[in-house]
Amino acid sequence: MNSDDTPARPPLCGISSMATRQLLAELARANVSTGGTPLELESVGGVDAARRVVAGEPFDLVFLASDAIAKLITSGHVIKDSRVDLVRSQVAVAVKSGAPIPSIATASDVRQAVLGAASVGYSTGPSGNALLALLELWGIRADVQGKLRQAPAGVPVATLLARGEVALGFQQRSEMINAPDILVIGDLPAEIAIETIFSGAVCCESARPDEARALLSEFAAPIHAAIKLRNGMAAL
Repeated sequence: MNSDDTPARPPLCGISSMATRQLLAELARANVSTGGTPLELESVGGVDAARRVVAGEPFDLVFLASDAIAKLITSGHVIKDSRVDLVRSQVAVAVKSGAPIPSIATASDVRQAVLGAASVGYSTGPSGNALLALLELWGIRADVQGKLRQAPAGVPVATLLARGEVALGFQQRSEMINAPDILVIGDLPAEIAIETIFSGAVCCESARPDEARALLSEFAAPIHAAIKLRNGMAAL
């Protein structure tokens, strides 16, 4: 019981991709500290998260890249007007701690870094697809195909870097900045930036849609801009 003998509210149940797990955990703690509804969150690979929502698991909320949320709206698995865009996220470049640091100041520099790397790690989901499209645009995907390593769903590229399994890694900055044994060189330069909007939406299976909407509104509030920045993302 709370001090006023009011029963504690049970947590809402949410699922997210790995990219936003730390951000959402901090937002959830901030929300509870001001009397908001708790959130019990599971973070997995984005493809797996979407599949489980489609399968009808009883989540109240889902947090994914905006294009994945749009697909869930179209397929009728989240409430149509419930989507809330939460943060803007950039793809960063990293190497293992102590490794030589290539220049990524320009698109040409990044291209040379990819060509010169012994192996290149990239993620599942929209940012990984965007990187592959960039390699196609440069006309080098066939040349580097043999050294591309896609991280398994739910495994950060930073883990592959730290283990020495890849020499150069590309993933959302939020998944890189607090990872041990790697060095984040920086975001991709503006001319080839890969940006993802992460959104939340209320699942059709939710038995508490009004509370879920209220939590999304709270997570989007301007007061949380510093939390978003601290987790490698920008408020919208």
